[in-house]
Amino acid sequence: MENPALDDKALDEAYAYCAAQVQAQDRDRFLAALFAPQDKRRHLLALYAYNLDVARVREVVREALPGEVRLAWWREVIEGEGRGDVSGHPVAAALLDTVARFRLPRASLIAMADARVFDLYDDPMPTVGDLEGYAGETASALLQLSALILLPDVGRSGDLAGHGGVAIAMTGLMRAFPIHAARGQCYIPVDVLARHGVGREEAVSGTVTPGLLAALAELREMAARHLWEAREAAGQTYAATSIAAPFLPLALVSGDLKALARVSDPFRQPAGLSPFRRQFALWWAAQQAVRGRIWF
Repeated sequence: MENPALDDKALDEAYAYCAAQVQAQDRDRFLAALFAPQDKRRHLLALYAYNLDVARVREVVREALPGEVRLAWWREVIEGEGRGDVSGHPVAAALLDTVARFRLPRASLIAMADARVFDLYDDPMPTVGDLEGYAGETASALLQLSALILLPDVGRSGDLAGHGGVAIAMTGLMRAFPIHAARGQCYIPVDVLARHGVGREEAVSGTVTPGLLAALAELREMAARHLWEAREAAGQTYAATSIAAPFLPLALVSGDLKALARVSDPFRQPAGLSPFRRQFALWWAAQQAVRGRIWF
């Protein structure tokens, strides 16, 4: 059944909660959203808060089954079959309001939750194609949904969102490699590891090997290739500057990849641009977008 609508005050509070969550836990997207038109900003932040909630399920549950239950609850909520009132869940309330206002495709939001089931287990990522599919249903979908909020008739932004999301996701997963490896997760595809003579267990063992470093180097090359494809697509996407805000984090990918390339021990050295450089890069990217230039 459909959840009852909240009054304006309660809805404002739900959106404010989403903004606070994103500001605290996803600084890059929070800063990027500040460059969106004011009347659309809170809707972007509601979408980002939903992304945070499903992306962090592994961190907030001790076992896989409760995580699956939590993701299944999100599916029910988005499909309009949520059990009871969502007024006690501000992210759900704000998300449903955003979905209704902008007629966002619910199937894409559900796929974002479904993709996160993979995070609950320590299964290997079989192939590069599987990794690209995972990134497409998470980071790429988030970009495309964000674009629809800013410009409902956005048209040909699919390639920009697709390749851009994969570049962002791959880079983010490599930055989080120490965290994932410590809990037995490995997002480096098995076929990439095999090309460099590395087994899946070796990849999370805590021991640095030339093969592991080579596999990570190959993954960086893939991310850079997707970034280049996104840049090509940005040049062909009409009204690209009108939807710039959610795509501004693409300006961080090159710097993060360079920092990752300097890491000698991926198990113990988190890498990426410093907070100050991230903030400056996003500001610079926004200025380029205003001038109608490609910013990444």
